[in-house]
Amino acid sequence: MKVALITGAGGLIGSEAVEFFADKFDIVVGIDNNMRSYFFGEQASTDWNRARLQTTFANYRHYTADIRDVEAIGDIFREYATDIALVVHTAAQPSHDWAAREPFTDFTVNANGTLNMLEMTRQHAPEAVFIFTSTNKVYGDNPNFLPLVELETRWEIDQNHPYYKNGIDEQMSIDHTTHSLFGASKVAADVLVQEYGRYFNMKTAVFRGGCLTGPRHSGAQLHGFLSYLMKCAITGNHYTVFGYKGKQVRDNIHSYDLVNMFWHFYQQPRTGGEVYNAGGGRFANCSMQEAIALCETITENKMNYSYSEQNRIGDHIWYVSDVSRFEQQFPEWQFKYDLTSTLTQIFNELRERQPA
Repeated sequence: MKVALITGAGGLIGSEAVEFFADKFDIVVGIDNNMRSYFFGEQASTDWNRARLQTTFANYRHYTADIRDVEAIGDIFREYATDIALVVHTAAQPSHDWAAREPFTDFTVNANGTLNMLEMTRQHAPEAVFIFTSTNKVYGDNPNFLPLVELETRWEIDQNHPYYKNGIDEQMSIDHTTHSLFGASKVAADVLVQEYGRYFNMKTAVFRGGCLTGPRHSGAQLHGFLSYLMKCAITGNHYTVFGYKGKQVRDNIHSYDLVNMFWHFYQQPRTGGEVYNAGGGRFANCSMQEAIALCETITENKMNYSYSEQNRIGDHIWYVSDVSRFEQQFPEWQFKYDLTSTLTQIFNELRERQPA
């Protein structure tokens, strides 16, 4: 029997992973205790998604466990033991604004929770492939010190810089920078995953995500950029753009495209703690201004938004992921969803769940 174990199974990437792997494994085990509703309120609850997975996939087994509870996590690992072939760890506190409110909660979820998952994998399923969804926030605000140029609707990097063609690669320093407390807790988790790969020779991989997006996102003001933006475009609720004149640039990767990266790595895993930047790259990126314009076009609504001069601490002015290292190692992988198709999917999903 072959088992895939997925944390954060009710969330955007976790639920996409459940769907993706349901026909590839005998059993898909999901762990999710809906902490997202604690972080961001009931409007961000993932209960609807958990219920959908349980109804849709007969081989899905859900566990309402907290990744900080090593005994509960250990019990799940002991139940399936060496049948676990893949661990996809997506559970996290994902907001750098929220992390400052409860630093202990943020760190124990992101760092201690990851340590628990790694150690239980090492003890009970050491041959399993372990995949971790990290973040570009591990680079802190170092990207803000690149030579940036202000254009009409966006910031862009100088055309003569090596990062102009493909974006920021994995060699950017994670030191001497302001991370936010969220970024710091994710750095700890990121390095732990690398270390378990190097020190224990496990098949671990870190995927440093840009903006992760897709139709299953339970978007909230503090997390879920495109999903929450589209929700406001549909409902007419006010949206606040924080800093940089709305010209800050994000690359956006559809949840399917990211999980497909996981699948390719699983099929040809490497030991030693691999690290990959994983975002939309030059294929799918936009500024806040450009994203608002796209949402208005898709919804045919004029958005209700305003600008705040105060940017979020450590927030990126321009970030585009260079995914070429992964593409070189796994040449059969390619993007499927561009920005317009992703936003259209989000629009259709939100209309079904929350009619305007």
